[in-house]
This record gives sequence, structure tokens and C-alpha cells, in this order.
Amino acid sequence: MPSNSRAKRADTVARADTATTKAPAHSRRLSSIVSSLGVVVSASGGPDRHDDPVPNSPLTPPLLFAHRGGRAHAPENTLEAFVLALQLGATGLESDVWCTADGVPVLHHDGRIGRMLRRRTIPTLALQDLPPEVPTLADLYARVGSQIPLSLDVKETEAVSDILRVASDHGALPQLWLCHPDSELLARWRDLDSQVVLVHSTRLERMSSGLERWAADLADAGIDAVNLPEPDWSGGLVSLFRRFGLRCLGWDAQHPRQIDRLLRMHLDGIFGDHVDRLVDGATLLHGEF
Repeated sequence: MPSNSRAKRADTVARADTATTKAPAHSRRLSSIVSSLGVVVSASGGPDRHDDPVPNSPLTPPLLFAHRGGRAHAPENTLEAFVLALQLGATGLESDVWCTADGVPVLHHDGRIGRMLRRRTIPTLALQDLPPEVPTLADLYARVGSQIPLSLDVKETEAVSDILRVASDHGALPQLWLCHPDSELLARWRDLDSQVVLVHSTRLERMSSGLERWAADLADAGIDAVNLPEPDWSGGLVSLFRRFGLRCLGWDAQHPRQIDRLLRMHLDGIFGDHVDRLVDGATLLHGEF
């Protein structure tokens, strides 16, 4: 990487480091959530997913994922946004992940860099060609650690091995949630690692079989969770997925009434841009949060 680009990227990371993210109450909350995820640690020190209890009860309190780092509060998918989200009380982080031409996973929403007709896609660019504010996955782990649940929407399926490598290097696999709309692809990823949490992100309208058949197929494939937009969820649907040992996640919960609806259905995790609204809603329902 040219020296000026390297210096700019290092300065971006350093600016994010000026904020403190480990408030005692927040650390206790994260520890409680991590322990409630039901991951059994094997003698070798890693989790053994095959011995996990069936998650037929909700995570209490639920995970509050800051969508794109909580983009209502700071520029999306930046280290500053992720750090601020944790300070505001998020108990999980969410982003989209791409891989550069030189094999480096980075966090960015649509994968396009530049303006209008001069735009290029991240897979065609080396890391040194990206703006310094685009963080690498390794940058994020170095900043916030490996114990915070991180949900990644995988944009390039061939990048999964690089994503897993970086997460493994930081001891973060048990807290890595990989999301994708293709359940068959997710099933193949299970063969790559038994620790990572696999999430089927979809919509009810895209279902090709009955609800019960769908839930059974996901469970049989080793998929851990279902992620649906807020309007798709109902109490009956939550109960159905729980019968098959699947976690229930809801995305695009932006307004207090949407957040409250999902919280009262006892979903396991909620994704939103407004971390303060997520925390306020969870506090009202669960007390001190």
C-alpha cells in the first residue's frame, strides 16, 4: 500500500480508538448475552455446536444489532459508527462484507466506490485503492474485540473462506453470524465451520414450500436462524421456528412501534438504524438493560 494511503488508513483507525467502548454495564450485558447463546465449549477451547441445547426459548434480553453500525448516528459502516453504536448500548453489530481483489474482507454496503460513471466495484480493487474510511474486517475486530456478536450480510459467496480466516485469526468464530438468502448455499457453509452462526435472510413471499417444511429443511441443513423483515413476523411464526430449534431475527425495525412489536413477540435479535430506540424499547420491556 502506498505510504500516504497507509497513513490515512492508520489515522482513521486511530481516530476510532479515541472512544472508549467498554463501559462496565455494557460489558456485563454483553457477557450475559454471550453466555445465553447456548454455545458449549469443548475441551479444546472451541465451541461444539453439535452439543448445543435446542434454542426453544428466546434470548433474554434479545440481541440489539446496530444496522450498518447504527447509521442514524454516524456515517454507516465506519469504525466511528461501530464504536458509537456500542457506546449507545448496541449488543450486536451488523454490516455487509465484500472482498477486495487482493483477498481482504472489507465492510461496505453496496460494494461500489467512486462517483457516478467512474464508480468501480470493490472486488475489482486492491485494498490500497479503497478510501481509508472503508474498514477491513480485521480493523473492526482489532477495535471492538471478538466477543461482540457480528452479523455480516455476505455479498460475495466466494469470499466466505477469507471471512472465516479473519474471524478465526481473531478468535471470533463463535460470535460470527453469516447471513444470506440462499439456504442451500448456507448449508454448504456449515461444512466449512461448525462454530459460525448461519442465518437465512429472506422474506415470506420468497418461500417456495409450506412454513413447516421450510423450517424443517433449514434445521436439517444446520442453519441456525431465520431473519425476516419486521412486517413478516407474527407470534405464530416465532413459535413455529422455535419448535425446530431456529433463532428468530427481525430486520428493518426503525420506529418505536415496530421495535416494540418485535420485542413483545420475543424475537432473539432485532436489526435497526436507531440504537437509542432499540435500547429504549428493550429497557421498557426488560427493565435495566
